[in-house]
Amino acid sequence: MIRIIMHGCNGHMGQVISGLVAADPTAEMVAGIDLVDNRDNGYPVFTDINSCDVEADCMIDFSSYKAADSVLEYCREKKLPLVLCTTGLTPEQLEKVQEYSKETAILRSANMSLGINTLMKLIADAAKVLATAGFDMEIVEKHHKLKKDAPSGTALALADSLNAAMDNAYNYVYDRSDRHEERDAMEIGISAVRGGTIVGEHEVIFAGPDEVIEFKHTAYSKTVFGKGAVEAAKYLAGKPAGFYDMSDVIG
Repeated sequence: MIRIIMHGCNGHMGQVISGLVAADPTAEMVAGIDLVDNRDNGYPVFTDINSCDVEADCMIDFSSYKAADSVLEYCREKKLPLVLCTTGLTPEQLEKVQEYSKETAILRSANMSLGINTLMKLIADAAKVLATAGFDMEIVEKHHKLKKDAPSGTALALADSLNAAMDNAYNYVYDRSDRHEERDAMEIGISAVRGGTIVGEHEVIFAGPDEVIEFKHTAYSKTVFGKGAVEAAKYLAGKPAGFYDMSDVIG
C-alpha cells in the first residue's frame, strides 16, 4: 500500500487525485496540504506544510509555482519522494529541482498523461525513419480559450522528442505569417489553437511525398493527468535519490 501526501489537495486536480486514490486498493491518501481547509477529505489537511508530520511514501504536488520552494525544501528534509506536477516553475526553481534530486527522488514531466508520454516514445521512433526519409514534421495543439501560454508545454515537449531523435538538428517555427519563402526542411512547425472548452489535443504530422502519417492524442478531461500522477507516485515510492520523468514510469 503506497501512502501519499497530496499538496494542493483542495484544488481541482487535488480533488481528482484524491478520488482516484480512494478507489485504488494499492494506494492510500494519508494527508493533504492546502492553504484552505474547507472540505471533508477523509484524511487530515494541514494549512502549513511544515506542520505535516504524517509518515508517507511519496508526495504529489499539483498547486502553484509560488509554493514550489517550500515543497522542495520539505521533501529534501524528509527524504520524501516527490511527484512534481506544478507547471510554470522559474529557472531558479528548475535548478533547485535538479540540485535537490541528488538528495531525494523527484519526478517531473511536462505532461503527466500516460498517453502523451507513450506518444513521445512513438513519434521519436517514427522520426528516425520518416524524417530521415525527407518527411516534414508539424505539431498542432488545441486548448480551451482560457489557456494563457502558447504553444503548450506539451507541444514543446513533443517537439523536443522529435528533435532529440534527430540529434537536435531542427529549428522550431511558431508563426509563418511574415514569411514568404519555401518551408525549410530542417524545421518543426508548431501551431496553437485556442477556443471553447477544449481540454487538450495534440497532433503530430509527418508529411511526405504523396503520403501523410498522423499521431494524435485527445484529453477529454483532466482525469488523465491525475491517473498519470498516481502511477508516477507508485513508481517513485522507494526509489533512490535522482531525477525521474514519465518516460521512466512507462518504460
